[in-house]
Amino acid sequence: MKQLSIKHITNLHSDSLRGLDFYAQELVILQERLEEILADNTNKEVAGQVEHFQNEFIIHKNAIDELKSSIHENNSNIKDQISEFDGSIEKITISDNHNLHEDYLTEERLFNELRHEFYRFASKWM
Repeated sequence: MKQLSIKHITNLHSDSLRGLDFYAQELVILQERLEEILADNTNKEVAGQVEHFQNEFIIHKNAIDELKSSIHENNSNIKDQISEFDGSIEKITISDNHNLHEDYLTEERLFNELRHEFYRFASKWM
């Protein structure tokens, strides 16, 4: 069976978790700015866009929470297997870890697209 060192996987997981924490904090800041825009503008167009961004922020918060949970679960599985396989893992496939990292990269890309869209909106209404 092919074995994979956990060092590479745990480094990817740590990097991903730090990135997800950053994006979660960024969501709080974006939400505060959104509330400022809503307080300063009563325009129906603004209200519709505010609702759109609120929904997007909720979707991303949930995605971030789910991804963090999946990474923590994967880390736990790795720890369980370390003792069984002397520092390497066999049962967790490379594709499982690859998929988690791909999910992180996808969330990162989508979040950045949303942030840029929000900044364009905010620059118009702040």
